[in-house]
Parts: sequence; structure tokens; C-alpha cells
Amino acid sequence: MKFSAFSLLRLSPIQWLRKIRGFRLVYTPLLAIVLFTAVMGVILGTLQLQEKGQQESALFRELSFAKQRIQLRFANNTDTLMTINREIAAATDQGKLKQITYEQADELVMNNHEIIRIILLGAANDRLWTVPPSNTKTDWMNQGENAPLINDGLKTTIELSRVTGRAAFSQFITLNIASDEPLAKERKNIFWQVVPNIVGGEVIGYIAALYTTQGILDVIPAELKSLYRFTLLTDNEKLLAISSDRNTPKRAFSNQTSLDIGVLSPNLILRIDTYPPPTNLTFRMLIGVVLGLCVFVIWSLWSVLKQMQVRQEAEANLQTETSFRNAMEDSTPVGIRAHDMQKRITYVNRAFCEMTGWNSRELIGLSPPFPFWPDSRRDELVEKMNRALQSDGVKTGIEGAILHKDGTLIQTRTFIAPLINEKGKQTGWVTSLIDISEPKKIREELAAAQERFTTVLEGLDAAVSVVDLETDRLLFANRFYREKFGDDSKGHFQLVGNEGNNRTLRDVAEDLNDSAPGIPSPFLYQESESEEVELSDGSNRWYEVRTRFIPWVDGHLAQLLIATEITQRKAAEDLARQQEERMQFTSRLTTMGEMASSLAHELNQPLSAISNYCMGVAKRLEGHLEPSVGKEILPALAKASEQAHRAGTIIQRIRGFVKRSEPQRKASAIDEIINDAVGLVEIDAHRHRLSIQSEIADNLPEVDLDPVLILQVLVNLLKNGLDSMREAYPLSSRWSAQPVKISADLDTSTFPAMLRIQVTDSGAGIAESAIEHIFEPFFSTKSDGMGMGLNICRSIVESHHGRLWAKNIMDSAQTKLVGCTFTILLPLESSVSVENT
Repeated sequence: MKFSAFSLLRLSPIQWLRKIRGFRLVYTPLLAIVLFTAVMGVILGTLQLQEKGQQESALFRELSFAKQRIQLRFANNTDTLMTINREIAAATDQGKLKQITYEQADELVMNNHEIIRIILLGAANDRLWTVPPSNTKTDWMNQGENAPLINDGLKTTIELSRVTGRAAFSQFITLNIASDEPLAKERKNIFWQVVPNIVGGEVIGYIAALYTTQGILDVIPAELKSLYRFTLLTDNEKLLAISSDRNTPKRAFSNQTSLDIGVLSPNLILRIDTYPPPTNLTFRMLIGVVLGLCVFVIWSLWSVLKQMQVRQEAEANLQTETSFRNAMEDSTPVGIRAHDMQKRITYVNRAFCEMTGWNSRELIGLSPPFPFWPDSRRDELVEKMNRALQSDGVKTGIEGAILHKDGTLIQTRTFIAPLINEKGKQTGWVTSLIDISEPKKIREELAAAQERFTTVLEGLDAAVSVVDLETDRLLFANRFYREKFGDDSKGHFQLVGNEGNNRTLRDVAEDLNDSAPGIPSPFLYQESESEEVELSDGSNRWYEVRTRFIPWVDGHLAQLLIATEITQRKAAEDLARQQEERMQFTSRLTTMGEMASSLAHELNQPLSAISNYCMGVAKRLEGHLEPSVGKEILPALAKASEQAHRAGTIIQRIRGFVKRSEPQRKASAIDEIINDAVGLVEIDAHRHRLSIQSEIADNLPEVDLDPVLILQVLVNLLKNGLDSMREAYPLSSRWSAQPVKISADLDTSTFPAMLRIQVTDSGAGIAESAIEHIFEPFFSTKSDGMGMGLNICRSIVESHHGRLWAKNIMDSAQTKLVGCTFTILLPLESSVSVENT
């Protein structure tokens, strides 16, 4: 154990004195140096405090002087302004008066940098003259966004002066001036002073002076500003003006005082900061020399003391190290022996003697082959030892055997290292022997068990894999897994659903490590529920996957996965499900057809009766009513009969359509069909405070279609649009809702051109998850809907060889649905007419 200079620092004072009690000659110079250092420290500290006090006193005197200069300047300015007011009040010649007062004001502005403008105001706040005179280039007060701030400050100050009858000041005004302007710094912060002109108790006018806060600092003499930095601040520490942009050091002194520039003035603080004085190089060098000498002498005494201590502790440390080494070598179960350059044994420890059954006196001096080597393996062990000594040992060790004196054979692993003395020269070798008989037996048993276990896993028709949760490395995979997924862990993560995001399993491991030390036992070996997983590689293979977390042989947490292929079973299940869905769909369509036939049969008779009754009533009333009454009743009865006949026709067409009969086509004008649809739905729209707007292009050709079925499609789409508007807008705000629009034009983007009909609403749109299914049978977004309306509409349009689809409308920010558009494309000529031509 070597002596360290820091070892004495860890001792208590009493222990430290005991250590050096044999060196009394050290006490006297050490005590003298300590006293000298203490006295010098007291003297230097006293000088420092005295210098600091003098600087603070000088700082206070200069601050008071600057304060008096500023306050005196404001008092003189106020007196001058009041003098100008008195001359104005006493003078009789207004022309001469204006010239005299103007010259006085101009002289005041020229001699006082803090004043940048003086304005003479009349009793009605009208401006009589301005110093300096304003022009388009210099009148910066009335230009830009700063003009309202300056004028509002002047008006507020005039009002305060009028109410109090005394000179008043405005609050500080901060202007927005570009930094590249010549006078930006001087005009950044300004304020007004207004002095009223009172004659006989009445205010006959005002004189206003505009001050800059930066100009106030010009009152302070330049020699003071070169030594100190002066700053004007408000109560809330807002910076108004500063004499220098140079920063003050951290050790600078500061002082501040409040400025009283008038009775009705805002609070203003004047602050002073010192710059560092010139460095006293001689004084600092003297201090450095004294401290350096003290440190050098203390270090010299410390070095002498350390050398004297080394000699006393060397023997004790050597004895301690020897005892420790002997105790460690005797207590270790590893056998240790040393050889010289001739391979003779020079040292053995107690563990080696117990391992061989020979004592140290019998072993020391022996040369190979040694008597504790088995006779049958002596040549082999001699060759291994020579090869190891020539290659400076083997890091993995050499397996060998030792024959105990009683005949017991011990399996060993030997490690060899060169023995180097203090001069760096090799004097022999040191060998360490470890008894590996029991571990080798256990390892052989484990290898046999591992072979049996691997044989079973390799024969399974299921994929078995183990992945390290920390490194995502594949630790084990059986034959089935390797054939299906290869030799990496990608297949494992595909099966557990973490492909492309392997951080999931690693997060599980981190959560377990953060929750508590070790791995919670309830978490281990807990098998998850089996999941059916389809691979995402496009192979359409399905697997039934079961996982659990297990501790791996190295102590790390791992995931075990067992996956059984169920592709054929899933195919059979999908086929059965599709057949079941087809049967249900066929059953529903059959029921719908029967319902349509039954409704058509049951409703045709009452509708025919209604039409006949209306026509009969109309004939009986002809000639028996007044002409004015007949003009109102007879057309209404005719329309009722016509609508009953139309209802019957619609029912017959829907019945025929359900039975898959062809539409009854004829050349029809689409504008008439749209107007009829709007007329049928408009009454319901008005009842809900909504409206419908139609936009039909001019000169649209007639189209070969079934007008009754197309009319039914448009009525259905318009009603759906109105329902969406009713859900999006409450009753009280529907007056601001946009109308449901229906438009018709030609779509020339296709060839040949087609008729395009669009129905657009400004409701809440259709959810993205539902817009792909709204045309499927029995799918509805309404709580009371059957889900057949849009399906029948698309079937009608497709029976006309057209197309029908829906598209949501997004707002300008693409964040919210603001409506939906249903588009119908119909061919201008039917396929039958095209074939005939």
C-alpha cells in the first residue's frame, strides 16, 4: 500500500498531531507561516473594506449632484415656460407678442437638448405656433402609428393641467421607431409638460413642451458620464434612457434615487453604476508574491513530512500486504502453484496441496512429469503444458486431470500466466487450477437433456421461437419455424403483431425492470390467450398464436411463441360465413320483393279509388259552383287525382324493378323531372325552415330514361339532404343555413359526354367509416332507416347504365366535414338505341 498525500487530510486534528509528534522542528516555521498569512489576510481585508466605503461615498455624492442638476434644469424650464405665459397674458400687441414668445421658445429648444418641441395652444386647444416649425419632412409627430399615442398623451396632460390649474406632466410614451432612423434612440421614450396660462382665474391657453428621456441624461456633465453609467427607470423597472451601452462588471457598485421633476410628474428613478477602476498592479503583485511564498514554504514542509512518513509506514504496509496475500491464497478454493524458468515448482498454496494430497515440502522442487499426473495421460499433459508456456498461456484454460494421492481422479482446468519481477523481467510462471469435475458432469447431463428436448421440438408441426426482449434477437427456432420464416426474428414479430415496431416487446422489458427489482413471478409462464393472426406478407396464411414470457438461460427476459398454421381452417370458416351471408341476403331480398308486391297490390285499389272519387267530385261540381270558386277547387281536385295516379305508377315501377324488369324508357326532359322532384319535396323543406335551390344548364338534350324511377331517385336524395341539414342545424339557426342544391349539366370530361345531376347539402357529411357502405343493402346511418333507399337508388341508376356515388365536402382547412355531394351520371343515349343505330 503506497503512501498518499491525501491520507493525512482524512485524519482528525489529534490523529494528525500524533502522526508528526516525532518531528518537532516542523512546528515553529509552520506556526510562523500560519500567523503571517492570517495577519496579511486581515490587512488586505481591511484595505478592501475601506476602499469599498470610499467608492460608495463618492458614488452617492455624484448621484446627488446629477439629481440636483436634473431637477434644477426642470425647474428652470418650468419657470421659462411660465414667463412666456405671463408675457402672453400681459402683452397688447399680438404680432409683436407672437414674435417675442416664439424667439424665447426657440432659444429654449436650442439650449436644452431634452426639449424637442414646444407648442403654444389657445383656450380651445388650437395650436398657435410650434417650435421648431413643422413641415412634411420633420413633422414625425403626426405621421405613422405613433401620432395617436403622442396626441392622446398631450390631450390627457392638458386636461390634468386644466383641472388642477398647475403645470402637469404626462405618462412616459414609448414610440415604435425603426432602429435604423438617425434619432431613434433619442426619441424612443418621450413625455409632455403642459403649463397653463391663467388670467383672472380662467385658463386662456397652454404652452406644452415635449421632453425625451434620453435628453434628460444630457444635463449630466460628460466627465461624470465617462466615469459612471446613468440610467432612467420607471417604478416597474422599465428602462427609459441609458447614458452608455457598455456593460458594467459584476463587482460594480450601484445606487439609485427618485427624481422629483414637478408636482404632477410621473415617478422617475435615476440609477448610477460604476465602471471598474484601474488595476493596482504593484499592490496585486505584492499580494501574489506573499501568498506564493507562503504556499511554497507550506508545500516544502509538507513534502519533508511526507518523505518522513513513507519510511515509517513502508514496513507496516509491506507486512500487511504479505499477511493479506497469504490469507487470500490460503482461503481461495483455486489451486495455485509457481514455476521457475526450468519449470520446477517453487510455490504451492493450501488448496493445491488439498487437491493433490501432497504437502508443500514434497511438491516444491519437482519437475514435469509430475507424480500427481495420471500415468496414462502424462505425455498428453506435458505437451499441453509446453504449448501453453510457449504461447504465454491460453485465455480459455487447458483441460487436464490430477490424480489424488488416494487414487481419486479430478478433472481440472488450468490457467497459466507469466511471473514478472519488479524489474520487468520474467522469472517463471504462475498456474491456477480449478476443479471442474462436478460442473463437467452436470454439463454432460444437460447436453443429453438438450438433445432430447431439441429432437422433440424439431418434430413438431408448429413454429416455436424465442426472442430476447432487450435485443430483439432470435434465441431459438425449431425446424418448422426456420422452413417458414428463415433464421431471423422477423417472422416472430409478424406473428405477435409487432412487425416494423420491435420496440413494443422492449418496452415491456423496461416496464418490468422499472416496476420492481427482478421479474415478477406471476408475470412469468402466464400463457396468453390464443390469437388468430394473418401474415402481412400477402401469402394469406393464418396462424393460431400463443405466447408467454420466460426467463432465458442468461437471466434476461424472453418471449416464447408457439404458432400453429390454420390457413385451411380459416378458408373453410370464410367459405361457410360467405354462404351464410348469401343466404341471409337472398332471404332479405326475397322478403323485400314479397313486401313490394303485397304493398303494390294493397295500395293500388285505394289509390285508384282516390283518383276516381276526385274525378267524380270534379264532374259533379262542374257547372254548380261560382266561377271564382271553381277555379280554386277543380284544379286542386285534378292535381290530387294526378298525384294518386302517379303514386300508383311509382308503386308499380318499384314492384317491377324489384322483380328485375327493365325500366320503361322514353325521351324525357331532365329539367321537368327535377322541377317535379323539387315540387314534391319543397313542402316538407319549408315545414322545417329549409330551402331547395335548383341550377339547370340551358339547352340540355332529352334523355332516354324512365322518368318515374329517376324522379323517385331524386326525391330520395333531396330528402336525405334535408335530413342531414336538420341534424346539423338546430331549428333556431336554420335561417342562416345554405339551401340544398340540385344541379344538372353535361359532363364533358368523359367520352362520350354524359348527363350529370348533383345533389349537394351543407350538413355534417357522412363518416369516413360509413361512406363506403351506404349503398349496401340494409345498411343505414339513421336510427329508423331500413337501409334500402340508397341501394335501390344506385340499382335504378345502374339499370340505366349510369353511375351514382357520394363524396364529402371539407372546409378550407381540411379539418372538418361541411357537407356531402351525391353525383349521378346518365348516358345521353341508351345502349338499346346505340345498338339500333
